[in-house]
Amino acid sequence: MIKRELFASIQKRFFQKKAILLIGPRQVGKTTLLKQIIEENKPTEILFLNCDEPETLQLLENVSSTELKNLIGNKKIVLIDEAQRVENIGITLKLITDNIPDIQLCVTGSSAFDLRNRLNEPLTGRKFEYKLYPFSTAELINSTSILEEKRLLEQRMIYGMYPDVVNNPTDAQKILIELTNSYLFKDILMYKDIRNPDVLTKLLTALSLQLGSEVSYNELGNTIGAKSETIERYIELLEKVFIIFRQQSLSRNLRNELKKSRKIYFYDNGVRNALIQNFKSLELRTDTGALWENFMISERRKYVEYNEIHSNKYFWRTHAHQEIDYIEERNGTLYAFEFKWNEKKKTKLPSSFAAAYPQHEFKSINKTNYLEFITNMEL
Repeated sequence: MIKRELFASIQKRFFQKKAILLIGPRQVGKTTLLKQIIEENKPTEILFLNCDEPETLQLLENVSSTELKNLIGNKKIVLIDEAQRVENIGITLKLITDNIPDIQLCVTGSSAFDLRNRLNEPLTGRKFEYKLYPFSTAELINSTSILEEKRLLEQRMIYGMYPDVVNNPTDAQKILIELTNSYLFKDILMYKDIRNPDVLTKLLTALSLQLGSEVSYNELGNTIGAKSETIERYIELLEKVFIIFRQQSLSRNLRNELKKSRKIYFYDNGVRNALIQNFKSLELRTDTGALWENFMISERRKYVEYNEIHSNKYFWRTHAHQEIDYIEERNGTLYAFEFKWNEKKKTKLPSSFAAAYPQHEFKSINKTNYLEFITNMEL
């Protein structure tokens, strides 16, 4: 079992009179992480409730605090899996945290927009929230070795980091196609505002083909035959179920900087490649640079979130096509990064950026130094 980075962070938060909420896409290992919690604690002190079971739903829906006390009994830890299935789950969890303060409540859910809408108001000030993603490079290195992950870098860029894919590499393509066809859309297609699933599929294909490029809602709408407002709403929903995420442009000083521009990345390279049915090796692809950029940015996102590094994230581009792939703003300094799959390609920070933003650092990220960027380890 590959130990997740979040495990230690979550354990540190135990018994601080707050619920722990763990959200993320389907099939990334939230239930497995709960099982790790069971293994590290006394099983006799744990109540595990699986909301995929109808009997569990009945126990947790429209329930009083007295009934909850009877259900929990003398247990010290209460684990609720797939909590988004429970009607009015926020009220139920509030009753537990307010009336049984000595227990630790830990809740998972795959449907982010559903869980947040139901939990934000009832659990305001009563929860710690964490996001779990597909495996991170650091997690895999801790399970195997730096040399092994370096050897498998191309495979990770093509097939991604979902646990089932990593654990069953010979079936990776089949698993990813099943994942994209069945699981990833399950939450979003249940949402009431999704009137045309075909538009959603076309949108994801279009976003896959524009990986690493700036995205225009109007152009996407014209391409797939939908209004720009529909495109924007669908993209927001795809973000909330952890399929894609947006990166905004940095625009402050220069008149010719692109304003209100955006790029869209996928949380997982394998999902992106499954959407366009392209699992060719890197030497046969025309999108290797875009895959490298997506892999670096998605892996960096896991690293900064798991290590609670707070920063603003941007890309930078001017109308004259000067650009920087990725920027983090921390404590008044801009940390600029350029991603090059070929380490022999020289990169140089645009002089206009350096002049406009003197408080900066710049680094080119390639195959020789990428681990320092996404794990803080050196090759």
